[in-house]
Amino acid sequence: MAADDDGVVLYWRPLCPYCMKLRLRLLFTRLRYTSVNIWKDREAAAFVRSVADGNETVPTVTVAGRAMVNPSKRRLFGEIRAYAPHLLPRAGGTDRSS
Repeated sequence: MAADDDGVVLYWRPLCPYCMKLRLRLLFTRLRYTSVNIWKDREAAAFVRSVADGNETVPTVTVAGRAMVNPSKRRLFGEIRAYAPHLLPRAGGTDRSS
């Protein structure tokens, strides 16, 4: 699985506390994203290694094809605003990343 060139993809693995933290922070934002378990998708794991210096460091997130390793919610929404503003949740959402 390659990065989605137009959307947001969150690469994660079970029991990863950093993944759980980011996913929880995104829960009420209304952000639509694709979630990929790298332990179930070899291509996704290879992609993560390709952008994380050979490591399977997660969460790794892509925004419009641009990869970030272990981003904060604030950084993630900053990248969305810069490269894919059409993906931002509509008015009435609860994005409090600023």
